[in-house]
Amino acid sequence: MKIILTLLGKEFKQIFRNRFMLPVIFIVPVIQMLILVYAASLEMKDIKMVVVDEDHSPASLRLSSQFSGSPFFRVKGFIPDFRIAEKMLAENKVDMILQFRKGFEKNLFNQSFTEVQLIINAINATEAGLISGYCSSIIMDFNNRIRSEWLELGDEGLVVDLDIIPSFWYNPLMDYKIYMFPGILVILITLIGMMLTALNLVREKEIGTTEQINVTPISKYQFLLAKLLPFWIIALFELAFGLVIGKLLFHLPTVGNMGLLFGFASVYLMVIMGIGLLLSTFSNTQLQIMFLAFFILVAFILMSGIFTPTESMPDWAQKLNLMNPMAYFMRVNRMILLKGSTFWDISREFFSLGSYAIIVLILALVNYRKTA
Repeated sequence: MKIILTLLGKEFKQIFRNRFMLPVIFIVPVIQMLILVYAASLEMKDIKMVVVDEDHSPASLRLSSQFSGSPFFRVKGFIPDFRIAEKMLAENKVDMILQFRKGFEKNLFNQSFTEVQLIINAINATEAGLISGYCSSIIMDFNNRIRSEWLELGDEGLVVDLDIIPSFWYNPLMDYKIYMFPGILVILITLIGMMLTALNLVREKEIGTTEQINVTPISKYQFLLAKLLPFWIIALFELAFGLVIGKLLFHLPTVGNMGLLFGFASVYLMVIMGIGLLLSTFSNTQLQIMFLAFFILVAFILMSGIFTPTESMPDWAQKLNLMNPMAYFMRVNRMILLKGSTFWDISREFFSLGSYAIIVLILALVNYRKTA
């Protein structure tokens, strides 16, 4: 124990003397949390559109006004010629065209069926899908209102108006920041746990202190444990600090048990830092470890479910995602903070990550012994 405490003292001194690590640990996460939570959003606003109204009827004007009254759309004008609107779309001056053909209102009232054309710039498929969803919602609302005005019961002429009031659990206001902040927090903790652990060990190799330690009676597990614990403590501190920022600035709900969250985060960090240690055994320079870690982190982040549900992935990707520790913590972090899940709700993820941590740390220890 005395040897480990001595090594821990050395590691903390080395960390706080390093001018590169201090900003990465304390300044960069705060800036990223403040910026990324607002920037990393799938919500779209200020969708530029033009209207080509060949019908010039009250019905077409009514539907157009619903688009202009929406906070998501900005109607740039009513264009008389479709070719002009098409040219504006090709020149990226607008994102979509709403076209009413002649006879729009007549077919609506006489045949109870009519057509409206939406032409959306789909270079960005995600953006086009969101625009299509917003348009479908507005058109559906218009359709329901028209039908409710037509529908009468009995001879009294009573108009039926059916209001649907949805109830959204765990995020009642559908605030995207509440959904994104836990995900951004997971990424920041992962960067600190994985990157800094790996860089610290490789830096020891570069300056030659690893060879000096290897000739001492210090065992491998004591050396690696002293490398893990400082960044494990720092990462948990960052988690607590991030939760405070989320609570004060973004009104992040903390419904679940914080002890359970930090307990799960502790196991998760052992996995991430174990991967960092394992990668460092294959690298001799900080540049090599940065390339390796970047390749793995990009795959982990994109498949973690921070933007899109992991359930929407193909079957082979979902099976491959079982090896992605970020996917476990991304899901559990949101479940505990927003939903108030208990240990039994996350027990599968907890025991999976516990097994993952044991395997990775053993591999890092064995491989370090072979290459050191």
